[in-house]
Amino acid sequence: MYGRIGSSYRKRPGEENKAAFRQAVENGPSPGVLVFNGDKAVGWCQVTPRDAVPWLDRLWGLRRVDDVPVWSLSCLYVRKRYRRQGVTSHLIAAALETARRAHAPALEAYPFDADVSPSASGSGYASTFARAGFSVVARNVPARPIMRYYFKQNADGDVNYE
Repeated sequence: MYGRIGSSYRKRPGEENKAAFRQAVENGPSPGVLVFNGDKAVGWCQVTPRDAVPWLDRLWGLRRVDDVPVWSLSCLYVRKRYRRQGVTSHLIAAALETARRAHAPALEAYPFDADVSPSASGSGYASTFARAGFSVVARNVPARPIMRYYFKQNADGDVNYE
């Protein structure tokens, strides 16, 4: 919810944030995707139209690059026990499929570039997104590139991977 409402997230009671997130799920589109190991959710990422995460526009480092109506993969989480096992790559693949099915022209992400400055990340690492076919479209903050995966539309209007 932080990406949707900004700093007021920390000022509201947890139950109010949970209720607001539940409402976002019920009203759609789905605010993200899950990866399971059996019946246990081991990873989650938020993937929505960028307009659903207005707080991104308040961060100068993540300001819009252009007017392309991109979808955003704006945060992700993998349970500690399942990290470094490819769960993030599965989340990115599922996010790409979600955006493709929604006929998005591109999926945008805001990962951390560990080659520039080592740090923990709730938005993934640039190297993982690069392996998935994303490329840097802007770098307003050296350690936080804006990366995109562009989809290609065919004559029927369907979106295909480039």
